[in-house]
Amino acid sequence: MEETKTLAATDAGILQAANLLRSGRLVAFPTETVYGLGGDARQDETVARIFAAKGRPRFNPLIVHVPSLAAAERVAVFDARARAVATAFWPGPLTLVLPQRSGAGLSPLVTADLPTVAVRVPAHPVARALLEAFGGPLAAPSANPSGRVSPTRAAHVLAGLAGQIAAVLDGGACAVGVESTILGLDGDSPRLLRPGGLPLEALEAALGQQIASGGSAAKPNAPGQLASHYAPAAVVRLNAHAAETGEILVGFGPVRGDLTLSAAGDLVEAAAALFHLLREADALAGPGGRIAFAPVPETGLGRAINDRLRRAAAPRP
Repeated sequence: MEETKTLAATDAGILQAANLLRSGRLVAFPTETVYGLGGDARQDETVARIFAAKGRPRFNPLIVHVPSLAAAERVAVFDARARAVATAFWPGPLTLVLPQRSGAGLSPLVTADLPTVAVRVPAHPVARALLEAFGGPLAAPSANPSGRVSPTRAAHVLAGLAGQIAAVLDGGACAVGVESTILGLDGDSPRLLRPGGLPLEALEAALGQQIASGGSAAKPNAPGQLASHYAPAAVVRLNAHAAETGEILVGFGPVRGDLTLSAAGDLVEAAAALFHLLREADALAGPGGRIAFAPVPETGLGRAINDRLRRAAAPRP
């Protein structure tokens, strides 16, 4: 166990976080999507600490965070499609899975020994400042125990990882609230590997074609593909219009509940609130409790919300 410091998102705090990362320590930091658990993506021992702190299976690859497209091209091979999509949506909540560049210098633990790498340029100003100060690629899965609810506040990180990481850089609540969309561009046809903070419709419009779903829970080639994930302690039921006995109901739009993702039916508001409300509902439900979620439209950010809820409701391994 180690003391986990909370660092303010000031120039001094960011410099301290960068120095900890250079020494091989782990630091959680805010992105626009969720808080990431950062470590030097080039160091085997550091990346191994990420897996150990989270209790994450080693076959589940990590996302590499970099400050710019130029930095991303140093670790991945971009074709014209990838460069066009990156130019359109970076910095932002989009991860691209691309062929790893020869000599990229990444730990093979980051990619789970696959020939591809997942890479993204985050938009959060604190994340960008940290990446610039650190000066290298950061492997950064969500900063929570594996399979549990992702963190959108520094307090969420501490609740799950205090004593196991060096520090959390407190940048406030995450604006998007669900993880990045992951697009596979390592083959002839683009594949949606994980719905997320960038709606599928925007990607299809940019590419001028429909994007099929891809990925495998048995052999993931990107994060967020495990069948059971984002899970609270309580049992989760979906598409509920009313609570059953003993349930905490999380409403949406016209379905009112003990809590609500968005009374106005706003998908942006719902995505930003999702993981915080999952934690709050879990606390209200208590030991052996149950949570019911109102239906959410399967469009735009609703696709990412429903993906997280289905995985939260899946049978636990």
